[in-house]
Amino acid sequence: MLNLRNKLLAIVHDFAVVPVCWLLAHWLRLDTITSYDMLLYIVPLQCMAFIFFGLYRGMWRFASIQDLLRIIKAVMAGGAAILLFLYFSHKLATVPRSIIPIYGMLLIAFLCGSRLIVRCAKDYKYFVKSGKKVLIIGAGRAGEGLIRDIKRDVGKSYFPVGLIDDRSSKFGQEIHGVRVLGSTEDIERIIKKHGIELLIIALPSATAKRIREIVGVCEGTGLPFRTLPSLHDIGSGKVSINLVREVLVEDLLDRKQIKLDKDSMYTDIKDKIVLITGAGGSIGSELCRQTLTLAPKKLILVDNSEFNLFKIYEEIGNSFAGTEIIVKVNNVCDKVAMSSVISHSVPDIILHAAAYKHVPLMEGQIREAMQNNVGGTQVMASLAVEHKVAKFVLVSTDKAVNPSNIMGATKRASEIVCDSYNRLGVTKFVTVRFGNVLGTDGSVVPTFRQQLEKGGPITVTHPDITRYFMTITEASQLILQAMCLGNGGEIFVLDMGEPIKIKFLAEQMILLSGKSLEEIEIKYIGLRPGEKLYEELFYDT
Repeated sequence: MLNLRNKLLAIVHDFAVVPVCWLLAHWLRLDTITSYDMLLYIVPLQCMAFIFFGLYRGMWRFASIQDLLRIIKAVMAGGAAILLFLYFSHKLATVPRSIIPIYGMLLIAFLCGSRLIVRCAKDYKYFVKSGKKVLIIGAGRAGEGLIRDIKRDVGKSYFPVGLIDDRSSKFGQEIHGVRVLGSTEDIERIIKKHGIELLIIALPSATAKRIREIVGVCEGTGLPFRTLPSLHDIGSGKVSINLVREVLVEDLLDRKQIKLDKDSMYTDIKDKIVLITGAGGSIGSELCRQTLTLAPKKLILVDNSEFNLFKIYEEIGNSFAGTEIIVKVNNVCDKVAMSSVISHSVPDIILHAAAYKHVPLMEGQIREAMQNNVGGTQVMASLAVEHKVAKFVLVSTDKAVNPSNIMGATKRASEIVCDSYNRLGVTKFVTVRFGNVLGTDGSVVPTFRQQLEKGGPITVTHPDITRYFMTITEASQLILQAMCLGNGGEIFVLDMGEPIKIKFLAEQMILLSGKSLEEIEIKYIGLRPGEKLYEELFYDT
């Protein structure tokens, strides 16, 4: 009802403005007002142009450049219609031709001016200086979008005081009334001068190295700081204050953005039947999510953990129409059970992620590690060949290279099993090998977070120990990419970037939690059974 009332008011206003501008144009041109009789024709002609060009589809509260263009088009079309009317009615001789452009300019000024006044009246809070004082690092598109969203926030939680940019050409320039005050070297001075309370890093396309440098500066100020996600993670491309989050340790790792061939992934998986083992685990559950986005005909989830399967099914069970999801609580070592699953579903693709992965724990559980990692792979590989599954992907690890522990040795044996079965049938066996995945159950990052919550100490095995890292999402997508690329018999080694010192990881997590390195102790406990100082991705041969 309110919208209808506002629209009627807008129509009445615009229709009333037309005769005012027509008569005013005469007064400005002739110092007198004439042609009253022509208003009976001019007002309907001009108003029809308003309606035709959609002047009443937009809201005055959000008047924009698009509305301005509509007004100009409507006024020009109306002016042309009036000119034609005067010509064919033989009244053109009584009206100076300069009246038409004067009338048009007046009408555009009145229509645009009234809309601008309404918008300014509604947006008066846009200029109010209240809320937490924010310094935005980055005067690019992300910074501009962030300022605009902050100023439109009705709650006025934040107030953008200034911008920081290392490009000297931008110094002194303004974005939506907010000035670029200096470079990152000037941050401390600007904080003291303007009483800054929060720093926001608005550099979604910056490299991890650059983010580390800026985070180091922010940490030195002692103020809280936040960041925007990467461009890859901002799905809509629109920057909002709601997207601002704490800096994560993942932001600081030197990982290059991987370009995926999503078209080939979609082609290879669309309308196919996909079976995922270990579907309730960290990698397996993300594989389920990623696979479902590629429109498979059927997805079979296999895991020996009832609870883990329940969690992933509860998350995705009703989210993807068109894909049938089947859940099976089975152990991959049980050949009879897995034979029944595969013979009934006849999958086109098997993604084998089921495995024991905890290095120290498996050192004392050799039989279990062999039975699950090697025996389970052998069962699944033999069934894949028997049922002519098109592709079989083994999820392996960098610990399979020159293994110094039971877990790594069993995974290397699994690779050899798959390579052997690749020669026995039509099934193409592909192995994907990568390092540590951030955030997986039992991995270093969740462990450090738990230790931080308890107030420390953070336990690191050795000050020089290094590991390769990638995110769960990236690892899962690259498994699917390798599946598309593989022709059988390959071992794909994912580009893990540079290895990261676990000590560095621990220090950054302490600082990002708002604590100092003096407050939280890093305790070195020595290498655990089967652990290496560094991991390898390839054999020398």
